[in-house]
Amino acid sequence: MIWRRRREAREGTFSGGSAERAIIDIGSNTVRLVVYGGTMRAPTVLLNEKVTAKLGREIAATGRLADEAMALALRGLKRFALLLTDLGIKDVETVATAAVRDAANGPEFVEALRAIGLKPRVISGEEEALLSAYGVIGAFPEARGIVADLGGGSLELVRVAKGQTEGASTLPLGTLRLPEHRKGGRAEMRKSLDKAIRKGGWDLSANTPDANGALYLVGGTWRAMAVYAMAARGYPLSDPHGFEIDAVAAQDLALALAGSESDALKGRERISSMRAEKLPDAAVLLQALLARLAPEKVVFSSWGLREGLLYDRLPAHSKAQDPLIAGVAVFASQRGTQPALSTRMAAWTLDAAPAREHGSERLRLAATMLALAAMQIEPNIRLPQAINWALQKRWIGIDGKGRAMLAAAISANGNQMNLPAEVRALASEEAIEEAVRWGLALRLARRLGAQSPRSLEVSRLLVEDGVLVLQLAQSHEALFGAPTEKDLKLLAGRLGLVWRVDIVPEIVL
Repeated sequence: MIWRRRREAREGTFSGGSAERAIIDIGSNTVRLVVYGGTMRAPTVLLNEKVTAKLGREIAATGRLADEAMALALRGLKRFALLLTDLGIKDVETVATAAVRDAANGPEFVEALRAIGLKPRVISGEEEALLSAYGVIGAFPEARGIVADLGGGSLELVRVAKGQTEGASTLPLGTLRLPEHRKGGRAEMRKSLDKAIRKGGWDLSANTPDANGALYLVGGTWRAMAVYAMAARGYPLSDPHGFEIDAVAAQDLALALAGSESDALKGRERISSMRAEKLPDAAVLLQALLARLAPEKVVFSSWGLREGLLYDRLPAHSKAQDPLIAGVAVFASQRGTQPALSTRMAAWTLDAAPAREHGSERLRLAATMLALAAMQIEPNIRLPQAINWALQKRWIGIDGKGRAMLAAAISANGNQMNLPAEVRALASEEAIEEAVRWGLALRLARRLGAQSPRSLEVSRLLVEDGVLVLQLAQSHEALFGAPTEKDLKLLAGRLGLVWRVDIVPEIVL
């Protein structure tokens, strides 16, 4: 009995009741296990472990998976299988990509996977491209352009627009195969890659509708490139997901990295030795892609094949959910803030502090949920931790400006107007001011009745003829205490309005 209770407690601690799915991704460079929890529309990574087996390192030369690479991969996969059994995770999807599907001894490796209890699926190049595209669509619902997923064994390209995909294809241009094109130096390498891309039917350098979209870069080597670019710019955020640059800046980045030496990149923070070795070749590939596809901007996506597997299985109504709201709602709920209360408070503050020129109602709702969740943290660490949530946690469906507005609203909710420099670096003063008003209005709503749902029913906040009006039902007139008066004055001053309190028999909505 004791051991059973301990096991149940351990499983609850790990998953928060939300460990739902696991994906084993057997790639040409790495073999990875990822366990996901929370809402699958914006999943939380609970465990992410990899083995750098380099299964595809000898494919070009021998057409086979190297024996030592298979042994290393299988050692890691046996561990993964045992972990999943012990964690009680039954929804496990195992996929293998370019190295396994291209190798003469790929079927032999698949049988070895089955022998350890896994159920592998070797996916085609076209399916791999589509799944990566689904990952991008899941992360960027308005995505329009071309997804380029760079793995160890192949490069997948697919068009995306309006939530749909078109023209999925795979090219033998993975990072393990790029050195084959380098024999004549970087200039000749670019010509060779350009020819391979054009031969694959990808040439949008002419003025076509596709050429006006973005180039979405998926894969670990592209992410390392984003980390390099972010450090060079002094970019205040740490997550490469969603980082974007215009076409000119992308060309400059590719040129700088193509002329670099791997050894010079290995000492860089957050760039592994393996990625550093691949970056110069990948940069030449990016040069060729930019020339042929002519995108208007480049967007780096941390969502790809694995997240595409999750997104593809969602029902239509779940796919239609806003990923930012879905993710923040689960996060806030786990910290004692119910989405229903957040929604009511956002509605209560709408007339006085709506989203205007810089934000959106979805962003204001997300700010409301995070700010209320922050109130569950001890006061001495509340503000820095909540700002860190806003700026650094991997939210989906938000850019740097949006993150800064989240941070500003959270700070104002705590009546802290001294914002960190990184917040002001990401958004204009006008955008920050709009978010500060959201936070001050929420502060009033939150403190008026100690977050009781009843207080929101017996009060109303509105703007009438240039006056900020707080209406209170007679039954709850006493809610207008000194703290409430202070909060109302603070908000009115920020809005540039005078204020008054109306006591009414009942609130009419």
